[in-house]
Amino acid sequence: MIEVTRINGTRILINPHLLELVEETPDTVLTLTTGRKIIVKESRQDIKNLVKSYRKDILAEE
Repeated sequence: MIEVTRINGTRILINPHLLELVEETPDTVLTLTTGRKIIVKESRQDIKNLVKSYRKDILAEE
């Protein structure tokens, strides 16, 4: 799971396998494979780095 911050300051965990699209419009909008959209404070690049880090951690555990 990756931890992100909703626009209201609430921290949430998201399964990065459910991320379909990350847009900056200028807010960062995460679109999940379920169709749900979540607006977060992190930038598109921050989300990319979080997902890369998550995947590296998963591979290191194997």
